[in-house]
Parts: sequence; structure tokens; C-alpha cells
Amino acid sequence: MTDHPVFLGVERSLSGLRWTGPSPQTERLAEAMAQDTRLPLPLCRILAGRGISPAEAAAYLQPQLRDLLPDPRRLRDMEKAAARFVAALKAREPIAIFADYDVDGGSSAALLLVWLRAMGHSATLYIPDRIDEGYGPNTPAMQRLAANHRLILCVDCGTLSHEPIAAAAPADVVILDHHLALETLPAAHAVVNPNRQDEDGSLSQLCAASVVFLMLVEANRQLRADGMTGPDLLALLDLVALATVADVAPLTGVNRAFVRQGLKVMARRERPGLRALSDVARMDTAPTAHALGFLLGPRVNAGGRIGQADLGARLLATANPAEAEALARHLDLLNDERRAITERVREEALAQAGIRGTDGALVWAAAEGWHPGVVGIVAARMKEATQRPAVVIGFEGGIGKGSGRSVPGVDLGAAVQRLAAEGLLIKGGGHRMAAGLTVARDRLEPAMARLAELLARQGADLGGPRDLLVDSLILPEAATPALVEKIEEAGPFGAAAPAPRFAIPAVPISARRVGERHLRLTARTAGGSSLEAIAFGAFDGPLGPALEAPGHRLFHLAGRLELNSWGGRTRVQLRLDDAAEA
Repeated sequence: MTDHPVFLGVERSLSGLRWTGPSPQTERLAEAMAQDTRLPLPLCRILAGRGISPAEAAAYLQPQLRDLLPDPRRLRDMEKAAARFVAALKAREPIAIFADYDVDGGSSAALLLVWLRAMGHSATLYIPDRIDEGYGPNTPAMQRLAANHRLILCVDCGTLSHEPIAAAAPADVVILDHHLALETLPAAHAVVNPNRQDEDGSLSQLCAASVVFLMLVEANRQLRADGMTGPDLLALLDLVALATVADVAPLTGVNRAFVRQGLKVMARRERPGLRALSDVARMDTAPTAHALGFLLGPRVNAGGRIGQADLGARLLATANPAEAEALARHLDLLNDERRAITERVREEALAQAGIRGTDGALVWAAAEGWHPGVVGIVAARMKEATQRPAVVIGFEGGIGKGSGRSVPGVDLGAAVQRLAAEGLLIKGGGHRMAAGLTVARDRLEPAMARLAELLARQGADLGGPRDLLVDSLILPEAATPALVEKIEEAGPFGAAAPAPRFAIPAVPISARRVGERHLRLTARTAGGSSLEAIAFGAFDGPLGPALEAPGHRLFHLAGRLELNSWGGRTRVQLRLDDAAEA
């Protein structure tokens, strides 16, 4: 039995969820914290729910990177990797950067390019085409790079690429990655990866850009030992923050400090690429983790998904404002095209998965012609809709390229890697929450059956939580911009650190549809106070139809508070997650 009591008596909401609130122990801790610290009680409930004591509250609300940054040398091969990198810089050797085509790969490449430019050196950028070359190093590309470069840096890829790495001889290869590794590593000069099997796992939450950043920390340290000064690394944290959020890394520990500090750097609008991208995305407020994940990240990704693979990395690395504006506009157009393709594939995949059934340990769909650049996004949507691990595969002839997304507590990357080892996949790998795979058409059914079996052993068939946890009750008149700004101090919010959810009790609402899928609401109190709310995708489920014509009924509302700036005014808005009739 859960220790979280039913909240507001909601046993079954409009979305079929049971609302639960803070446990009695959490409530007591929050009240004690409010008394000791004079912080608002809603904020104290959030902190207490995350295991923060009153004595730790101040440090948690103001995390210092210097206190949380790990020593780079805790990672195996780090000192060796940085030494080779610094040696190449000093000797002005030709360097190549082979990067993945997603935000993490693009940010990792940009970190290296910007650092090298500050040191008066350059590098060749190579990002493989998603369709023609697929993920990670391939033998022809590595051989071409090795012919003209002494050092090849593989970022956000390479850990499983034994043959391509071997083919790069006589060039030295340094791998800076975070994907799950096998027992045997490629024959590279250095493999820096917190998810190597001989690591202790304490830094496994880092994305590749964070690994690259730590390598630059070590490189600067080695330069200082030789009497040289390296570039300002704190100015690069906007790139680390973008990659951390876009790669859905948990926003805890040092990741939280990376993103928090990176958002401050980004707010200065000094990087031409991110400034131009923010403008085309119509960001008119200070950057947030949500903006990184839903406005900037998808646009950086758009080139790798349906356009030219290196557009995102070039945008992030450029120092030329005119080039930045042109690249940002191009990526914005590609993102519009990507959205249209995604919506078509999403509808077809959900319909197919519904016929197959969504109650097992795995939800999957596959079809000829689905664009490989959007299957990961669609897998994420299927996972969200079903609370099950999801895999979506697009076939071209006899070969399918797919992507999967997992739910908390289920290691999808390890299961996919095992399938590849068993010969059911042509190749496959990833990390706990996401994976990529390539499968022959005649092995599709047995591969998915085996994957479902492996995931069931981890409890994936039990589904995700059917409870909706509410952090605190709040009245519309108490939802002020000052309170929201105070709550933001507990952020940034994202993976493993969700934004706090508040419940508005028993309010009359008026509602209107926005476009085909969304709903805008106004909740009013007897005293005349009101609170605006937006329910994105409300008509994809039961919320939209139930709330569109509310009549005279009262509703409990649950969602996340955010600031909405429009026309020079800043108001509090509720991003609605669920509702229940009062």
C-alpha cells in the first residue's frame, strides 16, 4: 500500500488516475522546514519531497558548480585522452571530430571546436548522415579521416565501434562517450566513458557533452602545468546545459549545477548560434530547462533528423552572427517539416500498436517508409501515451532502423544490447532510457518478442505509475509571480527532478479549444481571482472533451505553474496535467 494518501479525494480523475499527495512524514518535514527557514510552505513541500533537510535547503537552492564538479581523473583514460588532445594542439596536428547527429553530439562537437578556436587551432567536423551511414563511426568515413588527420575525436559515439576504430590506424582515436559499453572496448588510444563496465557508475548520469567538458577541464589543468592558459570553460556551460536537457539526463547532482549555471550563461545571449535560434523560436523570456528541451533542442536536432546532419553542430559552434541567423532559419524550417512528418507517423504507429495491444512489457510499431529521423520522437510519444517502453522502426526494403524510449526503472539500452549480442539485431545499443537498433525484416517479430521478454523481467509489463503525485494545494490568488520565481530556485526541473505539481481545488472553469488538439481554460474563484491554464494535447485523450463544455460543474485542476509573458505583462499560468470533477 502506498504511503501517499489520496489527494482531494480523487480516486479516479478524468484521465483515469488516482491523485496522491505528500506522505504525512513529508508534510511534517515541510512544516518544520518552513518554520526553520522562513521559506514558503509550497517550496518546503517540494524540497522535503526530494529528501532535502532544513540544513541543506540553502545550499540546494543555490548549488555551486565548484562544490559538485567531479575530478575528471575519476574517469578511466581521462588523463591520457586530455594529454593526447593537448599534444595535438601544441604540435598543430590536424584533428577531426566525429560526432553523433543529435543535440548531445552537436553540443559535444561545438565544445571542442570553440575551445580549439580560442586556442588558435581548428578541426574538421564530420557528422554521419542518419539515413546513408547510420549511427556512429563507420569504416569508410574513419579511413577517409585517418588519411588526413593525426587525431580523431569520437564524441557521443564510438564505444561499440570496434571495426571502424581499428580501421582508423595509424591515426589515434579518442572516444568521449556515455553509451553502454561491452566488456571489450575498441582499440582506441583512450576511451572515456562513465558507462564503461570497469567504471563504478557514480558518473553514469553524465551526457557526452558533460564528458567532453570534463576532458576540457583536464586539458586546461595540463596546460596550466606547462605555464599556459586555456579558454574560459564556464562560458561553455550553455552548450553543456542544452545537451544535458535535450538528452534527458537526470537533473540531479552535478547535472543540475551544469544546467543551472548554463542557463545563466545562455541568458547573456553571447553565443551567436543560440541567440539566433532563440529568436527564430520566439523565446521572449529568460531561457529555462523547458525551453531547452522543447524549443531549442528540437530545432538543433532537425538537421540530423531530416536535413543536413552537421547543421546543428555548425550553428552551435559558429562565431559569425550572419551565418548563425541563416542556419537558425534553415533549422526552423526543417523543424516545421519534421513536425508534420512526426504527426503522420505518430498517428499510424499508435493505431498499429493499439491493434497489437499496449498492455504488455513493450509497445512497438514498424512500417515501410517511416522516416528514420522521427522514429525516436514517435517512440517517446508512444511511451508517454502507454507508460510502457516503446520501439518504433522504419523499414527501407529488408532493413529497419528503429529507436526506443523507456520508462523509469527499466534499462532498455542493456536489453537492446543483449539482443544484438544474441544475433537478433544487426546492431543495437544505447543507455537506460533510450536506444537505437537496426533489424532485418525477417527477424523483426522474434526480436520484438525477445525484447518484450527481457523487459518483462524488469517489470515493464506492470506499466508506469497510475498515480498522479501532487506536491501541494494552492489557491488561484496565491499563485503569484513572486511565488513561482521562488519555486524556480528549486529547479531546474526535468528528468529525475520533475517540476512540482500543484492542485487547484473546486473551481468553476471556462474553456475554449486552441487549434485541433489543445485547450485553454480560465479558473475563477468566488472572490474574483482567476488563473489561466493551458492543456496541450488535451484532445489526444479524455481531458479535452470533458472540459470543453464544463457547464456549471466545479473541477479540481492539477498541473505545473509557470510564468507567461505577453504584451509586457507577466502572469502565472497553469500547464494542466489532469482534472477531476469536484
